[in-house]
Amino acid sequence: MASSGGSATTVGSRQHVGFVELFFDVAFVFAFTRFSERLVEDFTLLNSWTTLVLMLAMWWLWYRMVWTTNRYDPDRPAIQLMVILTMLGSLLMSAAVPAAALTESGAVFAGVYVAVQALRQLWLLLLGGKNGYPPLVNIRILFWTAMSAVPWIAGTFARDGPRLALWTGAIIIDYGGGLLDFPTPRLGRAGLRGQPISEEHLTERCRQLLIIALGEAVLASGVQFSPYGFQRDRTAALLVSFFITVLLWQLYYYRAGALLRAAIGSASAPARVGELAAYAHLVMVIGVSLSAVGDTLIIAHPTGHSTWASVTVIFGGPVLFLIGRSMLDYVAFSRVSWSRPIGVLLLAALAPAALRLPPIVVAMIVAVVLAAIALSNVFAWRLVPRALAPPHTPAR
Repeated sequence: MASSGGSATTVGSRQHVGFVELFFDVAFVFAFTRFSERLVEDFTLLNSWTTLVLMLAMWWLWYRMVWTTNRYDPDRPAIQLMVILTMLGSLLMSAAVPAAALTESGAVFAGVYVAVQALRQLWLLLLGGKNGYPPLVNIRILFWTAMSAVPWIAGTFARDGPRLALWTGAIIIDYGGGLLDFPTPRLGRAGLRGQPISEEHLTERCRQLLIIALGEAVLASGVQFSPYGFQRDRTAALLVSFFITVLLWQLYYYRAGALLRAAIGSASAPARVGELAAYAHLVMVIGVSLSAVGDTLIIAHPTGHSTWASVTVIFGGPVLFLIGRSMLDYVAFSRVSWSRPIGVLLLAALAPAALRLPPIVVAMIVAVVLAAIALSNVFAWRLVPRALAPPHTPAR
């Protein structure tokens, strides 16, 4: 159901995801592939942090577009054209990802990002129509976009550490504005958390992106495996990596993932709970992307020597996923299943011992832990079923 308000009927009646939005989400497969490639090529602290910053920028672009099409009708030609232009921008940003931190490609990534974010709000002001956000809401978002544009553009004139520092500051401004509800001098907060939403639309968009990330993990495994034929050790590694991906899917969808729409719709502040759900998906998507990197490592060197970097990737992806899944538990039930933090602590405790094991065995440990969590969820749900209980959060 949509929240009450002047446009609640318009928003609530449009529950479907438009075809142009499906097209837009598929384009993000390329972005996830590029992020995985970047980490595989150079898994160092500096490169990992840079990749995280770029990934957060791509996510923020996707996130703002999701909320835009949640409020505006994506079947309108003006909105469809805006989505297509944003998709083109995301494609250009994805192409610049591998070298964006070190070369002139950084100007492409940052310039396109700033242009897309600013032009979207200007577009909505001019062509959004009467059923979208009030004009002052778009002006507030545009104000914060202009603030973050300064370090984004300044970073294109810097290199390495200074560029990364400026872009990190820009990301903090972007996300800070959203978390604070875009407070603007003389105008106050945007009040987005009190706006009507379509919970089915938001749920489907979040699910789609996570499924795309899981699909990218399968794709990365297949691409890594194909040059080796059916060598015994690498075939075993492929099967283990596929099993891990299937377990991540099962852990996501079981109960909280399946009940997300109802949880958002029954909340006292649906937009606020939807926001929490979207950030939970952000953490899970990063975890799946990191897990995809781990899959390529275990297929490339299944019986090799494990390093801290490889163990961090193979364990770290599922750990982040479990953290995000715990956040989703809280969104649906206002509590966290005990099996998820236990799984996180268990993997962290086993990390030092995993250094003495080959990568394929390290991955098998992950598979066993995830399978145990999945089985405990099934048994726990059948013994003590939970009722939906989304958190009571204020709209502002």
